[in-house]
Amino acid sequence: MKSFNIVKLWGAVLLTFALGMSSNTARVCAAQFELPDFGSSADTVMSSAEERRLGRAFMQAVRKSLPVIEDPLLTDYLESLGNRLVAASGSGAGRYSFFFINQPSVNAFAGPDGHIGVYSGLVLTSQSESELAAVVAHEIAHVTQHHLMRALEDQGRIGPLTTALLIGAAILGAQVDANMGAAAIAGLQAAALQRQINFTRQNEEEADRVGISTLAAADFDPFAMPGFFERMAKAGRTYENSAPEFLRTHPVTSNRIADALARAEHFGYKQRPDDLRFHLVRARLREHSLKNPEKAIGHFKANLNAGRYRNKSAETYGYALSLARGGQVTRARDLTRDLLELHPNQAEFIILDARLDAKAGSHADAIRKLQTAVGLRPDSMPLRFAYAQVLMDASKPTRAFETLEDAVRWRSGSAPVYELMSNAALKSGKKAATHRYRAEKLYIQGDLEPAIRQLELALKTPGISFHDASKVQVRLDELKTEQEEIEKKR
Repeated sequence: MKSFNIVKLWGAVLLTFALGMSSNTARVCAAQFELPDFGSSADTVMSSAEERRLGRAFMQAVRKSLPVIEDPLLTDYLESLGNRLVAASGSGAGRYSFFFINQPSVNAFAGPDGHIGVYSGLVLTSQSESELAAVVAHEIAHVTQHHLMRALEDQGRIGPLTTALLIGAAILGAQVDANMGAAAIAGLQAAALQRQINFTRQNEEEADRVGISTLAAADFDPFAMPGFFERMAKAGRTYENSAPEFLRTHPVTSNRIADALARAEHFGYKQRPDDLRFHLVRARLREHSLKNPEKAIGHFKANLNAGRYRNKSAETYGYALSLARGGQVTRARDLTRDLLELHPNQAEFIILDARLDAKAGSHADAIRKLQTAVGLRPDSMPLRFAYAQVLMDASKPTRAFETLEDAVRWRSGSAPVYELMSNAALKSGKKAATHRYRAEKLYIQGDLEPAIRQLELALKTPGISFHDASKVQVRLDELKTEQEEIEKKR
C-alpha cells in the first residue's frame, strides 16, 4: 500500500520544529530521495522534553497514517527482542518503543525518542531470527548514534529546506513512488543535495558498523546482516519494478555488503537456533495478513499437509488461529491442546486455549487456566491482558481491573491495555479510574488536550480518595507542563 497520508505523517513532526516547508514540496522531495532513518538527539541540540514531544507527535502521525498492530503477544515479542539488543549495544538505558506495522513491505525505521517500527513483511521475509535482529540492531544504532542530532546540526550548513527534507523523509522512508515529481526538485542546490546523499551513506555505514557489533554482543549470528543485505540486493535486481522497500530507505551496494561481511568475519559465526516465539510471531502475522478466514485455513492446512514449514508447532498454531477465526472451535481446541502437550508453558498456546474455552462457553475453565498462568508468570503482560479479557467476558470487571492495575504499577501499559482498564473501571463503578485510564490511552495516541480534559474530569469525580486525587494531580501537572512548553515553541 502506498503511503496516502505521507504528508500528514511527517508534517506533524516538522511542525514541531517550525521548519516552514509546504506540503507540495514535502510530497515531492520525500518521494525523490532515499534518506536515512534517525534516532534520538543529544541535549546539545534539543532537550529531552523536546525530544519526547517530537516522539509523541511522530507516533500520533504514525498511528493515524499506518496500520500499527496493537497485539500484546506480538508487541511483547518485539519489545523483548529490541530490549535485548539495546542491552547488548552498551549504550545504557534509554527510551525505546518497538511496534509492528501491518503491511507487507520489507522495511523498518527509527523515529525520534527511540520509536522503532518494524513492518510485518520484514518478519515474514526474514529467513532466521538473526536476520530480523540484524535489521532491528541497525535501527537501534541510528538511535544510539544520534543521527537526528547530526541532521539538526547540519541545518546551518545546508539550509532549512534541505534539513526539513532530511528529517521528514528520514521518518517516512521512501514509501511513495520514487519517480514522482522529479522535475520539481530542480530548484534545490546540487551541492546541498550531494551533502544530503553523503550524510545518508555515512549514517547507513555507521549504523551497519554499530549494529553488527550489537548483533554479535546479543549472541545472534553476525553473518545474518550481510546475508540479509545480499538477499535484498538480489531481489532488487530480479524484481526491479517491485524491489523491497528496504532498498529505498537503506540503499544496498556491493561495498556495503562487503563491509558487513568483513565485520562479521571479525566476530565469527555463531550458531543460534531460532526461538520458538520467532516462528509463532511469523505464523500470527501471516494469519493476520490473510483477511478471509477460509483462505487462512486453506493456507496453513496446505502447508502442513505438504510439509512446507520451518517449524511444525508454529504452522499448527497458525492453523488453529485461523480455525478459531473461522468458527471451527472444536478443531482449533484439539490442535491447541496437542501443542500444549509439547509446550505446556508457552503463553501463546495457553492464551489461545483459554480463549477457545471462553468461545465454547467454558468461562470458568478459561479463568482457571489464565489465573494459574499469571500466577506462574506475573510479569507477562500478554497473559494478564488475556486474563482480564476473559474476566470481562465472564462479567467480572472488578477482577479484570485489578489484574491490569497490578501490572501498570510496575510497567507502562499500551493503548489496548488502558482501553480495557477504562472499560473495566466503568463497569465496576470506578468513575475516577475510568477517566484516568482513558487519559493514558489518549496520551499514548498523541491526543494531549483530550487526555488533560479526562484527568480534569477524574479530579472532579465525587468521592475520589485523597490518594487517587494526588496521583491524578501529579499526572495532570506533567501533561499541562508539556502542553505549555509546546505552546511556547509555536
